[in-house]
Amino acid sequence: MTEIHGTVPARFAAVKDRFARHFADGPDGLSEKGARFTVVQADEVILDLWGGVKNREGTEAFSETTLTPVFSSTKAVTALMIARLVDQGKLDYAYKVSVLWPEFGRKGKENITLGQLISHQGGLSGFSPPIDPTTWFDIPALLEALCDQAPLWTPGEGSGYHPITIGYLLGEIFRRADGRTLGTALREDIATPFGLDLMIGTPDSEFSRISEMWKPTRAPDLGPLDPIKQAAFLDKGSSPAGRGSADWRRMEIPSANGHATAEALALLMQVVANGGKLMGQPLLSEKTLNDATKERVFGRDRVLPFDLSWGAGFLRNRGIGIYGPNARAVGHSGWGGSCVMADPDKRLSIAYVMNRQSHYLIGDPRPVGLINEVYAAL
Repeated sequence: MTEIHGTVPARFAAVKDRFARHFADGPDGLSEKGARFTVVQADEVILDLWGGVKNREGTEAFSETTLTPVFSSTKAVTALMIARLVDQGKLDYAYKVSVLWPEFGRKGKENITLGQLISHQGGLSGFSPPIDPTTWFDIPALLEALCDQAPLWTPGEGSGYHPITIGYLLGEIFRRADGRTLGTALREDIATPFGLDLMIGTPDSEFSRISEMWKPTRAPDLGPLDPIKQAAFLDKGSSPAGRGSADWRRMEIPSANGHATAEALALLMQVVANGGKLMGQPLLSEKTLNDATKERVFGRDRVLPFDLSWGAGFLRNRGIGIYGPNARAVGHSGWGGSCVMADPDKRLSIAYVMNRQSHYLIGDPRPVGLINEVYAAL
């Protein structure tokens, strides 16, 4: 049996039991290698579990200091960082992106607003024709390619999940509005002051703490394929490739390459769960928080095979029910199973990270089962 570490009050015994079972006989055959699951309520860590191994040889334990790539769970962090600039008056969800970034307005994109773009309505979920996969490592070249890309559907007419492009787009908007890169601002304004083990753009000094990943054993189910899904997920140039993992870690890709502990992610999402405050300090006004989390589009997504409700970068729980029972819960899930969520009705935030990836796009049964056990115990 894998030894489980952490903090487990008696009322959460069933959560610990389920977490432990995942290492021996996980749902859908997804036995854990290494994982962590953290629950925070009203700024207090009320449950924190971890266990397993960090490397393939099994010689290093997955510990409370292990960093894990969280892939698209990074998008929840980015949504908060953009919301902070809205709160400061540096951005507005109603603003046209081309006013701040004139080159973006080429190829019929001149009227796309920040609110449309951040809720995956901009039509830029991929490139058509495909780009060279190494271009993703050259940020100026990638941004130029995005400026030259025509929308794949009429902007504002429904969502189509932007797996990676959204991070480059929002990262450039952030830089133009703030003067710093998003990853730098995250470190200077939030991660360091609040002691959160969370980064977008990971320095070499932290590489030894990063867990190895076990890739999914089968491809995700995208539903019936079409050119939009092909461009977003399946074309050769639809994601970064051709460079090593060190280059990937160092890059700032605010849609895909955050590295964090579950504790750091869960604590950060207290900003959403706790009325805009983190550890008693206000980071967002309630007005901006409401603007960031309210529904901006709902319906069948053009890329993911689900009916989805999008806020300003947050995936809302309406219709999918993967973040507990409350419709007001928001969050984001990452490739392979990671997830982070916040429930303002319960002042609750939860994060799950792991190193064995599944084929689920959203709703991996491991975190969903753990989240449901938490609510059953509350």
